[in-house]
Amino acid sequence: MTGVRQRFTPLQRLLHWLIAVCILAMLFIGVGMVSTATPKFLPLIAIHKSLGIAILVLALIRLAVRLRYGAPALPADLPEPMKLAAHLSHYALYALMIGMPLIGWAMLSAAAYPVVVFGGVRLPAILPQSDSLHTWFWDAHFYLAFAFFALVLLHVAAALFHALVRRDGVFEAMASVSIHDEVAPAE
Repeated sequence: MTGVRQRFTPLQRLLHWLIAVCILAMLFIGVGMVSTATPKFLPLIAIHKSLGIAILVLALIRLAVRLRYGAPALPADLPEPMKLAAHLSHYALYALMIGMPLIGWAMLSAAAYPVVVFGGVRLPAILPQSDSLHTWFWDAHFYLAFAFFALVLLHVAAALFHALVRRDGVFEAMASVSIHDEVAPAE
């Protein structure tokens, strides 16, 4: 045995998939929020704030676990540009998982809106009230959401590329099950 891990730890996999579900929900809720003016807007905002803070907390935990346990090595035969893209995209994903909730919190703080999450926990303002700061953070949150969505699509495409084309174990390192397990023929 070489001692090199081939998979992420169970905790890393759990955090990955939990955050993935939260991010996908957040993206759809965000689209719903900006496209409606109906009474559904306020409940969507409340869910959006709570999910954002949940993603922030989970991402910080995930980052700490990643720093503690590391990650399986990428395949040795993976071209260097692809390795660089993998590393840079993961940095960007972590930056957005942590940065987007903080930007949203800053935006609400600058507008003097209360940041109430999980049905009653009120978070302190992290910025003073300022219309110009609110506008700046609103724009940043809005446009970075598109970048985040594009990065998520790229991440999914890369995962599928590793799973279906390269079949190099990268997908299985984070998946709960292997998609390449041989199935015994029926008798």
